[in-house]
Amino acid sequence: MTKKRLAFLCLTMCLLAGCKNQVEPVRQQLQDPQFENVSVHDPSIIKSDDEFYIVGSHAMLAKSADLIKWEQLADSVSTDMLFEDIREELKEEFAYAKTTTLWASDLVQLKNGKYYLYYCLCVGDSPLSVLGVAVADAVDGPFKKIESFLYSGTSPQFGQTYDATKHPNVIDPHVFYDNGEKLWMVYGSYSGGIFILELDEATGLPQEGQGYGKHLLGGNHSRIEAPYIQYNKDTGYYYLFISFGGLTADGGYQIRVARSKTPNGPYEDMEGNLMDSVKGAAGTVFDDFSIQDYGVKLIGNFSYEADDGLTNAGYLSPGHNSTYYDEETGNYYAIFHTRFLNAGEMHEVRVHQMYFTEDGWPVLAPLRYSGEAIDQYQINQVASSYRLLAFNKDITADFIEPQSVQLNKNGKLAGDLSGEWQLASDNITEDSSIKIEGVTYRGKFVSNWDERQEKQVMTFTGISDKGIPLFMIEEKEK
Repeated sequence: MTKKRLAFLCLTMCLLAGCKNQVEPVRQQLQDPQFENVSVHDPSIIKSDDEFYIVGSHAMLAKSADLIKWEQLADSVSTDMLFEDIREELKEEFAYAKTTTLWASDLVQLKNGKYYLYYCLCVGDSPLSVLGVAVADAVDGPFKKIESFLYSGTSPQFGQTYDATKHPNVIDPHVFYDNGEKLWMVYGSYSGGIFILELDEATGLPQEGQGYGKHLLGGNHSRIEAPYIQYNKDTGYYYLFISFGGLTADGGYQIRVARSKTPNGPYEDMEGNLMDSVKGAAGTVFDDFSIQDYGVKLIGNFSYEADDGLTNAGYLSPGHNSTYYDEETGNYYAIFHTRFLNAGEMHEVRVHQMYFTEDGWPVLAPLRYSGEAIDQYQINQVASSYRLLAFNKDITADFIEPQSVQLNKNGKLAGDLSGEWQLASDNITEDSSIKIEGVTYRGKFVSNWDERQEKQVMTFTGISDKGIPLFMIEEKEK
């Protein structure tokens, strides 16, 4: 029996014995985690032995033993550690894409024990792109090109003239095994949207006769990119994470998710909308209005503090995430890059724990991962003052500012907003809820470390039935 379960059993026995007021459940005490930050744009995670590695655009590479302290290994193609000579190895690809750098890459270890790097190159202002795969014996290379197998833009493929409104921009690959041990690659971006291909495990290349693959969502140049698929054995769903909007600080980048019982779809959102029909209106470019109501939103622009023109305590354009499932602990993590308020285009990696509601939808912890573990709590541990962040589904440069509320012990919510709240009897497996102005958000209370306050605080993360998130961070007295 784990220490957590033993403590909860002791608490339950004491409550049954009538000693409710004399007992406090064990609450994990976090120490100042001393974060060490890195810049890896579009981070894709892989674990090798006891180290986590993230690879991203521009051949950026970093590693960590605990998801808290990161070490930068490479920050550009010029400091590339992945190839012996990247310019020589990919000279034809650089020439085709008319670029000097790599875009978002993905690393996966196949069953033969070798590591496969799925790379892409793109000119950026058009879908002139190339996607391929290289192999190595070690997670950090050196990689040797196998083949570049997808092209977009001017090069005809599969017997058809390229049409940027319906054919993919061949970037942003993610390769994964499904629950039946089949190998897939999901990829794509603006232009024709997101597509999926079944791969040949023996070669790491697409199986014959699929063309660009099956279309999952997007089209007509809508701003949807960065697909990543995570299977959850407890819910039986495949979760397709994508980023909506533009990646710059004023682009409104945000993470959304849809789910399916099969890896190649169809995917749908919380309201039952089929995602394969979500795209920009015909004849438009970057039509955010056509797509912004679809998908379950996980995170977007926000400030932890009321904007005074100086703070950078918040996220701008968080996106292009990968995920990681720890089989030993059962924990899920989302790994993404974000920009910050009043910090220009500077970006860093952030890791947040991810939880699943009773209905099987993911929610992100409001604060970055610091070693916390979700636990059981009593009302007197949760009733407190909070900063509340109520998101919406807009794709905009605007950011959400916090409102001040109190969770009272009588189940009422007061302050800038009024409503009700309820703590689940089992906070780990059941949903707690916050109801504000008739809208109910279901999710989890989690005690976590807050860098801004430099102390451990209670938080809440929840989602409405429209797929809109709510964050709450306890505001302790100074």
